Amino acid sequence: MDSSDVEFNKRLLKTFRVEAEEHIQTITSGLIELEKSPAPEKCTQLIETMFREVHSLKGAARSVNLREFEMVCQPLETVFSRVKLNQIALESGSFDLLHRVVDFLGGLVATLEEKRTPAQRSLQKELIGQLGIFSNNNSSASVSVQPEPGCKLSQDSYEEPEIEDLKLQPKGVTAGQFVRVSVAKLDSLLFQAEEMIQTKVTTQQLVMELREIKNTLASYSLSSRQWKTRQNASKTSDSNEFVNWCENHLDTLHARIDAVSHAAEQDFRVMRRIVDDHLEAMKEVLMLPAASLTETFPKIIRDLAQQQGKEIDLVISGDDIDIDRRILEELKDPFIHLMRNCTDHGIEKPGRRKELNKPAAGKVAIAFATNENRQVEISISDDGSGIDCDLIRKLAIKNGAVSSEAAEKLDSREILALVFQSGFTTSPIITDLSGRGLGLAIVSEKVEKLGGSIAIESKSDVGTTFRLLLPISLATFRGVVVRAGEQLFVIPTASVIRTLRIKPEEIQTVENRETIRHNEKILSLVHLSDVLGLPETSSSALSMITMVVLATGDSQIAFVVDEVLEELQVLVKGLGRQLSRVRNITGATILGNGRVVAVLNVPDLMKSANQFASIRKHCESEKTPKSSTKVLIAEDSITSRTLLKNILESAGFQVATAVDGADAFARLRNGAFDLVVSDVDMPRMSGFELTAKIRADKKLGELPVVLVTALESRDDRERGVDVGANAYIIKSSFDQSNLLDVIKKLI
Repeated sequence: MDSSDVEFNKRLLKTFRVEAEEHIQTITSGLIELEKSPAPEKCTQLIETMFREVHSLKGAARSVNLREFEMVCQPLETVFSRVKLNQIALESGSFDLLHRVVDFLGGLVATLEEKRTPAQRSLQKELIGQLGIFSNNNSSASVSVQPEPGCKLSQDSYEEPEIEDLKLQPKGVTAGQFVRVSVAKLDSLLFQAEEMIQTKVTTQQLVMELREIKNTLASYSLSSRQWKTRQNASKTSDSNEFVNWCENHLDTLHARIDAVSHAAEQDFRVMRRIVDDHLEAMKEVLMLPAASLTETFPKIIRDLAQQQGKEIDLVISGDDIDIDRRILEELKDPFIHLMRNCTDHGIEKPGRRKELNKPAAGKVAIAFATNENRQVEISISDDGSGIDCDLIRKLAIKNGAVSSEAAEKLDSREILALVFQSGFTTSPIITDLSGRGLGLAIVSEKVEKLGGSIAIESKSDVGTTFRLLLPISLATFRGVVVRAGEQLFVIPTASVIRTLRIKPEEIQTVENRETIRHNEKILSLVHLSDVLGLPETSSSALSMITMVVLATGDSQIAFVVDEVLEELQVLVKGLGRQLSRVRNITGATILGNGRVVAVLNVPDLMKSANQFASIRKHCESEKTPKSSTKVLIAEDSITSRTLLKNILESAGFQVATAVDGADAFARLRNGAFDLVVSDVDMPRMSGFELTAKIRADKKLGELPVVLVTALESRDDRERGVDVGANAYIIKSSFDQSNLLDVIKKLI
């Protein structure tokens, strides 16, 4: 095969991947919706849609000679065909099978150019067999039950579409109205459009300077004429002739500059309109509805709920709002973390919910809305158990995040803010799903990186709500230019409540901190130059002090600046890989005069300005050195035991080993250890039994226990919680950094 054929096949597979992902997402969404037992008409429509999508996927796979797709799609298509004809019906077990099949197809799409592993081939054979059994089942056996009452599926005939018609454009749209364009190309066009803003700003500055020159020349010409009228009549004709010559030349020069200035202003107005319209049009091209982010969420919630034996309904509203694609991409991981938090920590199990007189099925709601500042407000809420502020307070004191004296002074809002700190968790056990204290810290960092803010509200047994405030689009925004010392800075207008000028005597000191009263609120007052670490500048006493009141979430702080200059549209630029994260700075912009100015990160500024000692952690030097930490490993497999021992000794721990649970407990009774790492399935005494005996022993009761096991079922994890394990690590997802991070957290 020559190089041109290879390149053609690569392009063909790339096109197939895009189309296949669309088909698979539509099928997944249809299964989720159908599982909710919709009205009969909706039920019929969903089955028909999924039937067509599977058929189209099979045809597309055949066109690129992907037999493994065809082999799975054929029995899957048969299943939907027979469901459509009311020959078989769907129940919970059959939905699980269909989801497994669709997930398998998604995995094939993700690894198109890789060789199939034996595990994939085995799973493919198993799924095809199960689909064949299901599709050939004519009675209501265990895999199927009768459809919901009144849910009669249509028996309309289905005509096979031509390959050329497969998903080339949305239904109801004629050919030529839509084309597929690479996102990379669109990003490049948007970047070029954004670069034009700098040209617009520079041209505006030149027009202003030209206007100043014209005004200066007009003033000089006027002064010249006034001087001429004051001259004595004794002036010679030669001098009068020279003055007249100068005036004529000044008039000519003024007329030419006036004409150039007028033309420049005209050109600038046209260019400003074109640049603004072009940029807005490019933004619209790359603005996507929030639904493009949330379309996979029902499947994620379903899988999380099944893993934990819970019933959860997901409600999404306002997802027709258009948001910058780059923001949506960055929000995917934070949303997954928040949904995990709602399902794992928030929603109770059905039995517990019934005890609390709640519906057996919990509810997770995601809502999108916009405000007048061109920001998007997003709320993610659950109707679960809520967050126990007293528990947060105790854990914060225990972890050293806050002193006991400072903790008592924190209100509920400040207590809840602690959960965004890295390493902070309320989970009683560390699992592959939660308990490491990283999820909410990652969410907070991502949101702040996008120039947004996050706040949390919670009530015991009522539920928890996370509120995110983000810009609708990146790169360009309105900013306020301020001066602190000799430096200029830009502050995003969306974070500015207002600018103030007050008298020095209006500043009051409360608890050794400067404050002002604004709108019946007491606001902390800080100097921007102090927060940014700028050198002090000597200045005489001022009659008025200029300040900017900034806000993020519910917090407001007044920052003293030397001068507020102007508000303008700016194009923010990143600082490069070497400076990917600079505290208090989110990027830079270039003003019309060519001066490079830093753009301030308001959430960072607020944190820097906040000086309460409660957020400070103890120094790392106060922690126990690894070299003095003794770890006991209980593992019956000599290979696993040696591996764990080498990992921990390489990390600087003192390690002892035991061949099973009984041997480990004997060693614990006769020696001092700081932590136990144990397998679960061992002879004589299992890891569960060992953990239970440790917890029952008065001397050993507080000893941390980490279970590292191949048992990954939900029941096994719950048993680990019940017996008192601090962490539960699955061997299938094991890596040494994972284990070391867990141990570091527990000791």
